[in-house]
This record gives sequence, structure tokens and C-alpha cells, in this order.
Amino acid sequence: MTERFITSTLNKRDPAKETSLRPPKFADFPGQEKVKDQLELFVAAAKARGEALDHILLCGPPGLGKTTLAYIIANERGTNLKSSSGPAIEKPGDLAGLLTALEPGDILFIDEIHRLNTTVEEYLYSAMEDFFIDIMLEQGAGARSVRLTVPRFTLVGATTRQGMISSPLRSRFGLNIRLDYYDVDSLTRILKRSAGILDIEIDDLGAREIAGRCRGTPRIANNLLRRARDYAQIRADSVITGQVAADALGMLQIDNDGLDEMDVRILETIIANFRGGPVGLKNIAVSVGEEEDSIEEVYEPFLIQRGFLVRTPKGRVATPKAWEKLGLSPLRGSEQQTLF
Repeated sequence: MTERFITSTLNKRDPAKETSLRPPKFADFPGQEKVKDQLELFVAAAKARGEALDHILLCGPPGLGKTTLAYIIANERGTNLKSSSGPAIEKPGDLAGLLTALEPGDILFIDEIHRLNTTVEEYLYSAMEDFFIDIMLEQGAGARSVRLTVPRFTLVGATTRQGMISSPLRSRFGLNIRLDYYDVDSLTRILKRSAGILDIEIDDLGAREIAGRCRGTPRIANNLLRRARDYAQIRADSVITGQVAADALGMLQIDNDGLDEMDVRILETIIANFRGGPVGLKNIAVSVGEEEDSIEEVYEPFLIQRGFLVRTPKGRVATPKAWEKLGLSPLRGSEQQTLF
């Protein structure tokens, strides 16, 4: 099917430029310095020996650059990359098709690897260690096995839920790399680079304003940059200054701490309905009208990292910082008061 791009005269967008936001080299990848140093060294060593890299597991919250790093590794190593995702590989035959299409030294990237089917995962063990897979043909008395040899390849797996990966699979990765949230300086550099690629005029204060409210995540930073571009185009002569960025993000209900409307609703619910907690995830999800997985994977990590929320064996608890954020004083003991 031929792809069609619909553009507007009010906000022209070049698809090629959108794609090029992904940096092709380690030198163009701001932030994650320790991770880059490790990967650069291992890639250079493997390239010098003419060998395939050890298998690599990339862990961390969504939007931090796991897929980008996989492509950079392939570019720096000078090999091809074939990508798929855990849910898309439904049966061993799907895995066999991916592996047999690889050339020696190629990289197979599997996103959401924690969602691999258990049967497929078991076939992956021999492929990762001994570079062959045994495919069963037929069933019952006439069943037979066919061994397929696969070239020496590198598996790069990406996951947001490392704890959901089985121990046998996790132990077969030679490198276990964790990505953390980015600091404001790194995000500012990312935004300036993205603005240059997208032909967006932005000053240092504008980039820093967005960097401080994007939850430490480059993907969110680039999305907010586009929204600020839209705002500046209509209301500020297409120039994103610090004030224009603040106004644009204010319109999107993203405050100075990077909290959006749902973040605030979660904190308000815990404090107003459950007196600050502890409260279970299911109760929070029902109260705010959001899925439990979304709260646990999208909102909670940032709230916990910024010190607004803690997880305890009894449930979620709002910290004093969360009370102060809402202009309230934390309750003490059995103190009773009307919160809202």
C-alpha cells in the first residue's frame, strides 16, 4: 500500500525531516554518557576483530532512545538491522524467518522483548547461544525436527519491564544496559538539534523551558517542540522564546515541574479521596478513569522519580512534596479536615 502524507499550508511538515530526528551516530546522541562510552567501546572492539557483538539488552522507560541506540549500533558497526517486536513474533516460524534472513554480523532488534511468546522464547535460546534452531514439522508419530543454522548475529532487545523477562533469556545477554531520564542540559541540546532539522526558530531560553517540562524524556521533548512550533506560528511570529514556550505548555496544562493534567488528577485523588494513602493501584485507576497499566508504566515512574509519590507494601502514598504542590499541609495522625 502506498503511503500518503497530507500536509497543510498552515503547518508544512517534511516526512524525511521527521525521520531524521533519530541521530545516526554516537557523537550525535546527547546524554546517556556512561551508556554511550560502554557501547562505543564494545562496538569498536567487535568491529576491529571482525566479530558479531555480544547480545545486548536495553532497559528503561519509554522514549529514552532504546530504538535509536539499536540503529546507531548497527550504523557504527557497519551492519544491517532488522527489527520486529515481541507481540509480532507469534510462532517459531516467524522467528525462523527473521533469523535465516540475516547476514553474518547483522543485528536483530526486538522491541518489547518481554512480551515474547514463551514457545518462541525457548527457540531463541539455541539461536542466541549456538546459532541454530530446531523446527518441529508435523505432529504426533510422524513428527520430525529440522535444524536450521543461522549466521552469527547480535540480538538487541528493548524492554520497559525488565522484571518480566525470564531469567534464562536475561542471562543470555552479554550486555545489560539501562537508560535513565535525561537532565535539562542534554534535553536542551536535543531540542536545539531537532529545531535545526525541522527549521524551527527557537532561542536558548525557549529550548530550556521545554527541556524542564518534558519529564526527562527526548520523545516527549520533541513532541512538545512541535506543539510549541504550532503555537508560535499562530501567536508569536514563528519564534519560540522562553515566554512563548511557557505559554504554549501552559495551554497544554503542563506545569513547571512537567506534570500534566493526569499527573495532577492522580495526586489529587490520592490526597482528596484517600487522605494521602496508602491506596491500591486499582482504586486509583477507577477514580481517575485510567487503565492500571497506564498509571503504573506511564505516570507513576515520573511521579516517583520527582518525589511526589512512593510505593509501599500497602499501596501508593503521596509525599509531603505532593501536598505542597497542591497547596495543602500533610495530615498528621488522625487529624480530620476538608481537603477540597
